[in-house]
Amino acid sequence: MDRRLFLKGSSAGVIALALASDKVFTSCSKAGSASDLPAIQPAGNYDVVVCGGGPAGFIAAIAAARGGARTALVERYGFLGGMATMGYVAPISEFAFAGERVIGGIPWEFIGRLEEMGGAFVEWPKGNVDFDIELYKLCAQRMVLEAGVDLYMHSSLVGCELEGSKLENVIIENKNGLESLGAKRFIDATGDADLCNLAGVPLQPHEDGEVQPSSFCFVLSGVDTDSELLQRYMHHSGRNGASECKPIREKLLKLKEEGTVLPDFGGPWFNNVMHKGSVAVNITRAAADSTDNRDFTAAECRLRENIFTFTEALRKIAPEFKDCYVASTAPQAGIRESRRILGVHTVTAEEYVSGMKYPDSISRGAHPIDVHSGKGTGQVLIRLQQAAYVPYRALITKDFPNLLVAGRCISADRKALASLRVQASCMGLGQAAGTAAAQSLKEGKAVQDIDTSALVLRLSEMGAIL
Repeated sequence: MDRRLFLKGSSAGVIALALASDKVFTSCSKAGSASDLPAIQPAGNYDVVVCGGGPAGFIAAIAAARGGARTALVERYGFLGGMATMGYVAPISEFAFAGERVIGGIPWEFIGRLEEMGGAFVEWPKGNVDFDIELYKLCAQRMVLEAGVDLYMHSSLVGCELEGSKLENVIIENKNGLESLGAKRFIDATGDADLCNLAGVPLQPHEDGEVQPSSFCFVLSGVDTDSELLQRYMHHSGRNGASECKPIREKLLKLKEEGTVLPDFGGPWFNNVMHKGSVAVNITRAAADSTDNRDFTAAECRLRENIFTFTEALRKIAPEFKDCYVASTAPQAGIRESRRILGVHTVTAEEYVSGMKYPDSISRGAHPIDVHSGKGTGQVLIRLQQAAYVPYRALITKDFPNLLVAGRCISADRKALASLRVQASCMGLGQAAGTAAAQSLKEGKAVQDIDTSALVLRLSEMGAIL
């Protein structure tokens, strides 16, 4: 069997190493012996390795560990939470449809524990969740460690080893150097499908050559959060109409009409962070490819400038913001769309909006299809007819027997993704992926061959609302 190692090197680009008897590797510029490669030290062998500690990933790791699997979680930052904590994307959207909760189990347990810590407030009837960013990090960390998961923080995924189409190891890089983590099952919860891309999993093309824009969110302090304006618009229950702050939006659009040079923007959306005088702000936008280092770096530099441009504009046009200042910016810009796998089944917008239920439905979605324009200030919202479903087959590919995905890199078309990408949905998908990984080990079957009726039953017993 052909054993191959794909390693994303810092100087050689992508190195492909054929682990055959001659042990020869090739790169974009040279060929030599395997001894020329940097040493890769084994760091551990697991039942399940989850790559990515965002809403999908940390929930997947908990689910796998609770299912009896010895589990490791790899995260490139020093904290968990993904777009919630490294992107300041708030609120956590959305757990309910028409006042009825549709996401349960471990994700809802997390919300309950965060609420007990004083770090969450549920906005009914939509089930959007306001949260304290730092307490979110702490709560996620506690639950992961309590489940017995081994954490590999500050670790970048840089490669993987396959035997045929079966993943054997992932390669991570951190202060210890290059390390390998072996596992029987792997879950890609990186958001950008980084592991799948390294392994050669078929990916879906961008349907129109574009992706939704990134937004660099930030926290403003010195805001009059007791004002009528903020009390109405920083809470996203749906009772007060659209969540975007229309009065501020109209003032910003008027400034543009009058000739003031302002960057493209969305919303704006002001979000409760559980502290008087502070709000998380989602307003900036720029078309960017998060899988291209140069493009994403350039976009973030523009967006950081835009943060301060908009802060100054808010001071001038809104008395509620006259004393505001940038208290913190997210560690990175938020990403709405990037790579998606081509799975056994691709969820379409038509299936999703109509609430089509599949025999292997393993999670739900409640958020509208929400497509942000890459240029300008536009946005398209498509309301769901009822809460949507996601089949297990969207989490797996045809030819990789021990690989699952969770989060926004699942197999969905662009419009369906525009709803599924939100955090509550990603948590539900993570719960399903982690549970399925543990089940496939117990059954001794490839992820494509597990008993999906047993998976659905197990998820329901865990509290998933299917």
